[in-house]
Amino acid sequence: MLPTAFLRVLLAWVACSMIFVAGGLPGGAHANNIDARLIAGTAAPGEDAVIALLMDPADGWHGYWSNPGDAGYGMTLEWTLPDGVSVGDPQYPVPQTLLISGLMNHVYEGRYAVLVPASVSARMAPGDAVPIAVKARWLACTDTICVPEEATLRTRLTIADRAVESPRLAAWRAALPAPLAEPGRYEIAGGRLRAAIPVAAGASLAAPHLFLADDGVVDYAARQDVSRRGDWIIVETDAREGAMAEGAHDAVLRLNDERGVSVRLEPGPPGAAGEPLANAARADGTGTGPLALLLLAAFAGGLLLNVMPCVFPVLSLKAVALARARGDSDGRARTEALAYTAGVLVTVVALGGVLLVLRLLGQEVGWAFQLQEPATIVLLFLLVTAIAANLAGVYEMVLPVPVERRGGGAFGTGMLAAFVATPCTGPFMAGAMGAALLLPAWAALALFAALGLGLAAPFLAIGFVPRLRAMIPQPGRWMNAFRRTMAVPMALTGVALFWLCWRVGGWTLAVMALSAGAGVLAVLFVAGRRQAKGRGVAPLAGMTLLIAACAGGLAAWMEPAPAAADAAALPGTQPFSIEALAAARADGRPVFAYFTADWCVTCKVNERVAIDRGPVAKAFADHDVAILRGDFTRGDPAIARFLSENGAAGVPLYIWYAPGKPPQTLPQVLSADALVTLARDGVPGNGTDPG
Repeated sequence: MLPTAFLRVLLAWVACSMIFVAGGLPGGAHANNIDARLIAGTAAPGEDAVIALLMDPADGWHGYWSNPGDAGYGMTLEWTLPDGVSVGDPQYPVPQTLLISGLMNHVYEGRYAVLVPASVSARMAPGDAVPIAVKARWLACTDTICVPEEATLRTRLTIADRAVESPRLAAWRAALPAPLAEPGRYEIAGGRLRAAIPVAAGASLAAPHLFLADDGVVDYAARQDVSRRGDWIIVETDAREGAMAEGAHDAVLRLNDERGVSVRLEPGPPGAAGEPLANAARADGTGTGPLALLLLAAFAGGLLLNVMPCVFPVLSLKAVALARARGDSDGRARTEALAYTAGVLVTVVALGGVLLVLRLLGQEVGWAFQLQEPATIVLLFLLVTAIAANLAGVYEMVLPVPVERRGGGAFGTGMLAAFVATPCTGPFMAGAMGAALLLPAWAALALFAALGLGLAAPFLAIGFVPRLRAMIPQPGRWMNAFRRTMAVPMALTGVALFWLCWRVGGWTLAVMALSAGAGVLAVLFVAGRRQAKGRGVAPLAGMTLLIAACAGGLAAWMEPAPAAADAAALPGTQPFSIEALAAARADGRPVFAYFTADWCVTCKVNERVAIDRGPVAKAFADHDVAILRGDFTRGDPAIARFLSENGAAGVPLYIWYAPGKPPQTLPQVLSADALVTLARDGVPGNGTDPG
């Protein structure tokens, strides 16, 4: 029995340590951001007809062309048709270009109609109204968030003696690119694609752009040089690596914002370039500027995390390490700094990678997802307990000499610093981390790495700049007293984690964590006594790991406790939901929505010093402010989706909704006076649109 039970605990611990997130979070139903309707007119037996999918994006949202460009995906259609009716390939209007962080997208930012040609059998009888259905899947995006959507659409196609096209169907047909009878020509040489499209010399062009229907042919974000040679438009741009002039390609040449032509490009010499067009559209990659700014914001956010409450517990370890570094050689100091930086980078990038994979698998999770799991909190509580005992002198943490010399201790400190830093989102960091959830994987991981580099930068600078190390006092007897003093904030962190165990798992989890912590302290106390007598402690180290593994495994099996009410919250505070927000705004009330978590120290500080205050409660009550509180402590797919939609990867997030005005995102550091002024005047100070 015992080996089997132990094996089950070990397997549970391995599973939770690899992922730290419970699977199968429901995504929840929500209204589409692009409203879709299926419309059909009349058709005569034996003739062709048109079926339209009318797509109507909400303000700020857009849909995609059949070839979406660098990001996104096109629409897929699964038809259910009666006997005698068949459909062809969908026909799209002329797309628009949208460049975001160096990525070129082919989109529609307003209402548009996709037309589908249909054929009606001659055997069908006039007067029938046959049912037609389609299951459509598409991607709806803003500049910061994308949401896969779908709908099953139904209509009836009326069979008549004579087909009559309605005016709106005629208008939608006019928006399609006009087909050119003569094919164009293209060649790929030296990494460049050159194409010639036959367009009459008298046709006016404003911001022309060439869209290839096939993927993998051109670099979408590359600059397009457009020139005119008689009745030919010559387009030159960068080809995708490995692309060759093999076979024909369908393409659309946009002439202006509303008109375009569709052309079949066949391999062949396009001829010389003509007179350059000054008003040609350019997509030359200058949009990489925003990505550079996001990297800078991520670095600055990581740098500021060093002075945020989230990272304060680790300052104890860093302070002791800095005190030791005063007497180190330059080479040793650099090794320690690089090892610490490596620990930070490995942890931040790994957490970011797991986050991206989970979201790719459909999980609605956000930044600091690992602290939404009881097992992670318990293990972190035991680790902090062990560190506090070490700082207090209960035992000595001894690494093998080769590991210590190669910066093993600093590497572990860096990992801990990064792991503890993730619960909060500081200034500059919110937009960068929110964007990281939307960008391609390579760009997202670069943002996570920039965040980690910013977090490690102060320690890295001290390791490589002797003058900074010289500012630290000389090593001496004071270091022992300093080290024991630093045990206090680490012990307080343990108390906070114990409280978090109670908030997440109730008294069952809290008592289990406290028992495991007492066991770890007892083992470490014995280890310290043995160290004082010069004896080995390897068996005791194994016992400590066994206690941690069992505690983590049991925590992973426990069911979360019901959410504990926050007695300190403002009177009238309601749990956040999209329905509650919509109802309050429909009533014309101002709304203060804030998103918090018990593991977010910055959130708790803001609530104590700014939100849950008497003057704020009075001001909000006097002006009938609706207060919505989103608790992200244990993860919530609806809240995770809302955070993403507002460009935030995690908490805290504060949004003010004034009646009849766009929502405003408030600063992440709040004050009671600012909230009182906000309730009275409706002016959010330094807020910005949430996206």
